[in-house]
Amino acid sequence: MPLSDEQIERYSRHILLKEIGVKGQNKLLKAKVLIIGAGGLGCPSALYLAAAGVGTIGIADADVVDLSNLQRQIAHTTADIGKYKVDSVKESINAINPDVKVVTYKEFLDSSNIREIIREYDFVLDGTDNFAAKFLINDACVMEKKPFSHAGILRFNGQLMTYVPGQGPCYRCVFKEMPPKDAIPTCKQAGVIGAMAGVIGSLQAMEAVKFITGTGKLLTGALLTYNGINQDFHKVKLPPCNGKCAVCGNNPTITELVDYEQPTCELKL
Repeated sequence: MPLSDEQIERYSRHILLKEIGVKGQNKLLKAKVLIIGAGGLGCPSALYLAAAGVGTIGIADADVVDLSNLQRQIAHTTADIGKYKVDSVKESINAINPDVKVVTYKEFLDSSNIREIIREYDFVLDGTDNFAAKFLINDACVMEKKPFSHAGILRFNGQLMTYVPGQGPCYRCVFKEMPPKDAIPTCKQAGVIGAMAGVIGSLQAMEAVKFITGTGKLLTGALLTYNGINQDFHKVKLPPCNGKCAVCGNNPTITELVDYEQPTCELKL
């Protein structure tokens, strides 16, 4: 599909890149990306994907904006307090780029609805902040053969990896199972520097753009970690799936989705 004059101007910096060009921009305009979680990670990734011209962006979250979110969730403003986060993000996307169709899901995804929802998308971003959701997203994406970007942030640290079916280990290959109670606090309990969400969420958007356009090397088979205190990035090579993973292995034992209970942590601040 030929680009309009307005689109040529809007996406001119992409079109100038030999790795993207008109062909890559058209791929972005036709693509569908689902962001699960409209918080710290979901906000910057949504804004950059919208600016990039991703044709359809889905946003799934049942929370509403509160004052404590504004320190890091940059798609929301003070005027959005009390509003559903998905509505706030949709308004921000629409303000950036009218080319983008935004589909909102005012619900938490669980074993009853996640497979049906992710089935419609080309790539999934995990912007959640709890292990129960992360294992659910991983297992659903493996079962539906959907690529996705995992990410997590806490205090001054962040990490991400990408799963593409047949191209490396999944999240469960690496982390095996839910952590025990009191093992790891949440951002609400331990804090997080606001800019960390911007760094890691933007990298998730980069992974989605690269996957859609077929450009560069994805974080498949690798875990990228970032420490903001020391400004250190480290890429850790992950062992390939040995075929024994409970969900993506040769003889999976997890064949139905499970809604895990999020382990609590009694960290006292």
